[in-house]
Amino acid sequence: MPSSALTNHDSTGETPLVQTEMMKISDAEFHAIRDLVYQRFGITLSDEKKTLVVGRLQKILKQHRFSNFKQYYEMLVADKTDTAISELANQITTNHTFFFREPDHFDFFKSDILPWMVQEHKKKGNKDLRIWCAAASSGEEPYTLIITLLEYFGPDYKNWDCGLLATDVSEKALSAAVKGIYDPVRMQGVSPVIIHKYFHKTPEGHFAAVDQLKKEVTFRRFNLMNKTLPFKKKFDCIWCRNVMIYFDTPTKHELVNRMYDMTVDGGYLLIGHSETLDRNQTKWKYIKPAVYRKE
Repeated sequence: MPSSALTNHDSTGETPLVQTEMMKISDAEFHAIRDLVYQRFGITLSDEKKTLVVGRLQKILKQHRFSNFKQYYEMLVADKTDTAISELANQITTNHTFFFREPDHFDFFKSDILPWMVQEHKKKGNKDLRIWCAAASSGEEPYTLIITLLEYFGPDYKNWDCGLLATDVSEKALSAAVKGIYDPVRMQGVSPVIIHKYFHKTPEGHFAAVDQLKKEVTFRRFNLMNKTLPFKKKFDCIWCRNVMIYFDTPTKHELVNRMYDMTVDGGYLLIGHSETLDRNQTKWKYIKPAVYRKE
Protein backbone atom coordinates (compact mmCIF):
# COMPACT_ATOMS: atom_id res chain seq x y z
CA MET A 1 0.00 0.00 0.00
CA PRO A 2 1.44 3.42 -0.93
CA SER A 3 2.17 5.80 1.89
CA SER A 4 -0.29 8.31 0.48
CA ALA A 5 -3.09 6.06 1.67
CA LEU A 6 -2.10 6.84 5.25
CA THR A 7 -1.30 10.53 5.19
CA ASN A 8 -4.09 12.25 7.10
CA HIS A 9 -2.59 14.96 9.32
CA ASP A 10 -3.89 16.89 12.29
CA SER A 11 -5.20 20.28 11.07
CA THR A 12 -2.97 22.09 13.55
CA GLY A 13 0.11 20.44 12.13
CA GLU A 14 0.99 19.09 15.57
CA THR A 15 1.00 15.53 16.83
CA PRO A 16 -1.45 15.06 19.72
CA LEU A 17 -0.27 13.24 22.81
CA VAL A 18 -0.88 9.53 22.81
CA GLN A 19 -3.62 8.49 25.18
CA THR A 20 -2.75 6.01 27.87
CA GLU A 21 -5.33 3.39 26.85
CA MET A 22 -4.58 0.74 24.22
CA MET A 23 -4.43 2.48 20.87
CA LYS A 24 -6.76 1.20 18.16
CA ILE A 25 -5.62 0.31 14.68
CA SER A 26 -7.83 0.62 11.59
CA ASP A 27 -8.02 -2.12 8.98
CA ALA A 28 -6.17 0.11 6.50
CA GLU A 29 -3.37 0.79 9.00
CA PHE A 30 -3.03 -2.86 9.93
CA HIS A 31 -2.97 -3.99 6.29
CA ALA A 32 -0.30 -1.39 5.46
CA ILE A 33 1.95 -2.53 8.31
CA ARG A 34 1.19 -6.18 7.58
CA ASP A 35 2.18 -5.74 3.92
CA LEU A 36 5.38 -3.95 4.90
CA VAL A 37 6.32 -6.71 7.34
CA TYR A 38 5.74 -9.29 4.60
CA GLN A 39 7.78 -7.36 2.04
CA ARG A 40 10.72 -6.77 4.34
CA PHE A 41 10.80 -9.91 6.49
CA GLY A 42 8.66 -12.50 4.71
CA ILE A 43 6.50 -12.83 7.83
CA THR A 44 2.80 -13.36 7.23
CA LEU A 45 0.50 -11.67 9.75
CA SER A 46 -3.09 -12.88 9.65
CA ASP A 47 -5.99 -10.68 10.73
CA GLU A 48 -6.02 -12.65 13.98
CA LYS A 49 -2.61 -11.10 14.77
CA LYS A 50 -3.99 -7.56 14.82
CA THR A 51 -4.24 -7.36 18.60
CA LEU A 52 -0.74 -8.82 18.95
CA VAL A 53 0.67 -6.20 16.57
CA VAL A 54 -1.02 -3.36 18.45
CA GLY A 55 0.28 -4.64 21.79
CA ARG A 56 3.84 -4.99 20.57
CA LEU A 57 3.99 -1.59 18.87
CA GLN A 58 2.36 0.51 21.61
CA LYS A 59 5.66 1.42 23.23
CA ILE A 60 7.16 2.65 19.95
CA LEU A 61 4.17 4.87 19.19
CA LYS A 62 4.33 6.40 22.67
CA GLN A 63 8.07 7.02 22.39
CA HIS A 64 7.54 8.94 19.15
CA ARG A 65 4.38 10.62 20.46
CA PHE A 66 2.33 9.34 17.53
CA SER A 67 -1.43 9.54 17.90
CA ASN A 68 -2.20 6.78 15.39
CA PHE A 69 -0.64 3.98 13.40
CA LYS A 70 -0.71 5.83 10.08
CA GLN A 71 1.89 8.27 11.42
CA TYR A 72 4.06 5.33 12.46
CA TYR A 73 3.67 3.73 9.04
CA GLU A 74 4.69 6.98 7.35
CA MET A 75 7.86 7.04 9.45
CA LEU A 76 8.66 3.45 8.47
CA VAL A 77 8.43 4.05 4.73
CA ALA A 78 10.22 7.40 4.91
CA ASP A 79 13.17 6.19 6.98
CA LYS A 80 16.28 5.67 4.81
CA THR A 81 18.54 4.51 7.64
CA ASP A 82 16.68 1.23 8.34
CA THR A 83 16.65 2.19 12.03
CA ALA A 84 12.87 2.25 12.22
CA ILE A 85 12.39 -0.95 10.24
CA SER A 86 14.96 -2.67 12.47
CA GLU A 87 13.03 -1.56 15.53
CA LEU A 88 9.87 -2.99 13.93
CA ALA A 89 11.67 -6.31 13.42
CA ASN A 90 12.64 -6.36 17.08
CA GLN A 91 9.01 -6.05 18.11
CA ILE A 92 7.37 -8.31 15.53
CA THR A 93 9.72 -11.27 15.61
CA THR A 94 9.29 -13.88 18.31
CA ASN A 95 12.45 -15.13 19.99
CA HIS A 96 11.26 -18.14 21.93
CA THR A 97 14.07 -20.65 22.23
CA PHE A 98 16.16 -22.61 24.70
CA PHE A 99 19.29 -24.74 24.83
CA PHE A 100 19.27 -28.14 23.08
CA ARG A 101 15.83 -27.48 21.62
CA GLU A 102 14.68 -30.47 19.53
CA PRO A 103 17.62 -32.54 20.84
CA ASP A 104 17.44 -35.29 18.21
CA HIS A 105 18.83 -32.77 15.72
CA PHE A 106 21.95 -32.33 17.81
CA ASP A 107 22.26 -36.11 18.20
CA PHE A 108 22.08 -36.53 14.41
CA PHE A 109 24.52 -33.67 13.93
CA LYS A 110 26.97 -35.48 16.17
CA SER A 111 26.41 -39.01 14.87
CA ASP A 112 26.06 -38.40 11.12
CA ILE A 113 26.67 -34.85 9.92
CA LEU A 114 29.93 -34.09 11.74
CA PRO A 115 31.63 -37.39 10.77
CA TRP A 116 30.68 -36.70 7.14
CA MET A 117 32.02 -33.13 7.36
CA VAL A 118 35.31 -34.32 8.84
CA GLN A 119 35.72 -36.96 6.14
CA GLU A 120 34.92 -34.52 3.32
CA HIS A 121 37.32 -31.87 4.54
CA LYS A 122 40.11 -34.36 4.99
CA LYS A 123 39.58 -35.34 1.33
CA LYS A 124 39.81 -31.67 0.35
CA GLY A 125 42.90 -31.17 2.49
CA ASN A 126 41.46 -28.45 4.70
CA LYS A 127 39.83 -28.18 8.11
CA ASP A 128 37.51 -25.24 7.46
CA LEU A 129 34.14 -26.46 8.67
CA ARG A 130 31.41 -24.04 7.61
CA ILE A 131 28.15 -23.92 9.57
CA TRP A 132 25.45 -21.26 9.41
CA CYS A 133 22.79 -20.79 12.08
CA ALA A 134 20.35 -18.66 10.09
CA ALA A 135 17.86 -17.88 12.87
CA ALA A 136 20.15 -17.28 15.84
CA SER A 137 17.59 -15.50 18.01
CA SER A 138 19.07 -14.81 21.46
CA GLY A 139 21.94 -17.26 21.03
CA GLU A 140 20.81 -20.52 22.59
CA GLU A 141 20.98 -22.48 19.34
CA PRO A 142 24.40 -21.31 18.13
CA TYR A 143 25.93 -21.80 21.58
CA THR A 144 24.41 -25.30 21.69
CA LEU A 145 26.05 -26.01 18.34
CA ILE A 146 29.45 -24.85 19.60
CA ILE A 147 29.04 -26.99 22.72
CA THR A 148 28.26 -29.96 20.47
CA LEU A 149 31.36 -29.29 18.38
CA LEU A 150 33.57 -28.96 21.43
CA GLU A 151 32.23 -32.16 22.91
CA TYR A 152 32.62 -34.02 19.62
CA PHE A 153 36.20 -32.99 18.87
CA GLY A 154 37.51 -32.75 22.40
CA PRO A 155 41.18 -31.70 22.52
CA ASP A 156 41.36 -31.94 18.71
CA TYR A 157 38.97 -28.97 18.37
CA LYS A 158 41.90 -26.56 18.28
CA ASN A 159 43.12 -28.22 15.09
CA TRP A 160 39.92 -27.45 13.20
CA ASP A 161 38.45 -24.16 12.04
CA CYS A 162 35.00 -24.69 13.54
CA GLY A 163 33.77 -21.14 13.90
CA LEU A 164 30.07 -20.59 13.45
CA LEU A 165 28.16 -17.84 11.64
CA ALA A 166 24.93 -16.93 13.46
CA THR A 167 22.51 -14.41 11.96
CA ASP A 168 19.15 -12.91 12.83
CA VAL A 169 17.03 -10.00 11.64
CA SER A 170 16.49 -8.69 15.17
CA GLU A 171 19.24 -6.49 16.63
CA LYS A 172 17.65 -6.85 20.05
CA ALA A 173 17.95 -10.64 19.90
CA LEU A 174 21.51 -10.45 18.62
CA SER A 175 22.48 -8.07 21.41
CA ALA A 176 21.25 -10.62 23.94
CA ALA A 177 23.12 -13.37 22.10
CA VAL A 178 26.40 -11.47 22.19
CA LYS A 179 26.02 -10.96 25.95
CA GLY A 180 25.28 -14.66 26.40
CA ILE A 181 23.54 -14.37 29.78
CA TYR A 182 20.51 -16.59 30.37
CA ASP A 183 17.74 -17.10 32.87
CA PRO A 184 17.81 -20.50 34.60
CA VAL A 185 14.57 -21.50 32.85
CA ARG A 186 16.44 -21.45 29.52
CA MET A 187 18.86 -24.01 30.91
CA GLN A 188 16.23 -26.61 31.75
CA GLY A 189 17.19 -29.96 30.28
CA VAL A 190 20.89 -29.10 30.08
CA SER A 191 23.04 -31.50 32.07
CA PRO A 192 24.81 -30.10 35.14
CA VAL A 193 28.11 -31.26 33.63
CA ILE A 194 27.59 -29.12 30.52
CA ILE A 195 26.44 -26.14 32.58
CA HIS A 196 29.47 -26.38 34.84
CA LYS A 197 31.80 -26.70 31.85
CA TYR A 198 30.48 -23.91 29.64
CA PHE A 199 28.70 -21.41 31.91
CA HIS A 200 29.31 -19.54 35.11
CA LYS A 201 26.76 -18.24 37.59
CA THR A 202 26.29 -14.48 37.81
CA PRO A 203 25.60 -12.69 41.12
CA GLU A 204 21.99 -12.28 39.95
CA GLY A 205 21.59 -16.04 39.56
CA HIS A 206 21.76 -16.15 35.77
CA PHE A 207 24.06 -18.29 33.64
CA ALA A 208 26.71 -16.60 31.48
CA ALA A 209 28.40 -18.35 28.58
CA VAL A 210 32.15 -18.65 29.04
CA ASP A 211 34.48 -16.83 26.66
CA GLN A 212 35.44 -20.12 25.05
CA LEU A 213 31.90 -20.34 23.64
CA LYS A 214 31.44 -16.69 22.78
CA LYS A 215 34.65 -16.33 20.79
CA GLU A 216 33.62 -19.20 18.49
CA VAL A 217 30.44 -17.52 17.22
CA THR A 218 30.28 -14.62 14.78
CA PHE A 219 26.93 -12.85 15.22
CA ARG A 220 25.65 -10.72 12.34
CA ARG A 221 22.36 -9.03 11.51
CA PHE A 222 20.96 -10.49 8.31
CA ASN A 223 17.53 -10.48 6.70
CA LEU A 224 16.60 -13.84 5.17
CA MET A 225 14.50 -11.97 2.61
CA ASN A 226 17.64 -10.64 0.91
CA LYS A 227 17.53 -11.92 -2.64
CA THR A 228 21.20 -12.88 -2.56
CA LEU A 229 23.21 -14.54 0.17
CA PRO A 230 26.48 -12.54 0.40
CA PHE A 231 28.77 -15.33 1.51
CA LYS A 232 32.09 -16.08 -0.14
CA LYS A 233 32.09 -19.81 0.51
CA LYS A 234 29.38 -22.43 0.62
CA PHE A 235 28.26 -24.07 3.85
CA ASP A 236 28.52 -27.68 4.94
CA CYS A 237 25.45 -27.39 7.14
CA ILE A 238 22.70 -24.78 7.54
CA TRP A 239 20.39 -24.59 10.53
CA CYS A 240 17.22 -22.62 9.78
CA ARG A 241 14.82 -23.82 12.43
CA ASN A 242 11.48 -22.48 13.59
CA VAL A 243 11.50 -19.36 11.46
CA MET A 244 9.81 -20.52 8.24
CA ILE A 245 6.59 -21.19 10.13
CA TYR A 246 6.01 -17.44 9.71
CA PHE A 247 6.55 -17.55 5.91
CA ASP A 248 4.06 -18.37 3.19
CA THR A 249 4.84 -21.13 0.68
CA PRO A 250 6.39 -18.98 -2.10
CA THR A 251 8.65 -17.16 0.39
CA LYS A 252 9.77 -20.43 1.98
CA HIS A 253 10.41 -22.00 -1.42
CA GLU A 254 12.59 -19.09 -2.56
CA LEU A 255 14.58 -19.10 0.69
CA VAL A 256 15.40 -22.82 0.69
CA ASN A 257 16.41 -22.57 -2.97
CA ARG A 258 18.88 -19.82 -2.12
CA MET A 259 20.19 -21.92 0.74
CA TYR A 260 20.51 -24.91 -1.58
CA ASP A 261 22.75 -22.88 -3.85
CA MET A 262 24.89 -21.81 -0.88
CA THR A 263 25.41 -25.39 0.36
CA VAL A 264 28.18 -27.77 -0.74
CA ASP A 265 27.23 -31.01 -2.47
CA GLY A 266 26.19 -33.46 0.21
CA GLY A 267 25.58 -30.68 2.72
CA TYR A 268 22.65 -30.53 5.10
CA LEU A 269 19.71 -28.27 5.92
CA LEU A 270 17.93 -28.60 9.26
CA ILE A 271 14.54 -26.97 9.78
CA GLY A 272 12.12 -27.01 12.72
CA HIS A 273 10.01 -30.08 13.44
CA SER A 274 6.88 -28.00 12.95
CA GLU A 275 8.08 -27.10 9.44
CA THR A 276 8.09 -29.12 6.22
CA LEU A 277 9.34 -28.75 2.68
CA ASP A 278 7.22 -29.81 -0.27
CA ARG A 279 9.26 -32.64 -1.76
CA ASN A 280 7.75 -31.94 -5.19
CA GLN A 281 8.85 -28.31 -5.03
CA THR A 282 12.34 -28.54 -3.57
CA LYS A 283 15.69 -29.85 -4.74
CA TRP A 284 16.58 -30.87 -1.19
CA LYS A 285 16.46 -34.61 -0.51
CA TYR A 286 14.47 -35.69 2.54
CA ILE A 287 16.62 -37.63 5.02
CA LYS A 288 14.47 -37.74 8.16
CA PRO A 289 11.95 -35.42 9.84
CA ALA A 290 13.23 -31.82 9.51
CA VAL A 291 16.57 -32.93 7.97
CA TYR A 292 17.36 -32.50 4.27
CA ARG A 293 20.45 -33.01 2.13
CA LYS A 294 21.84 -31.62 -1.11
CA GLU A 295 22.63 -34.46 -3.52
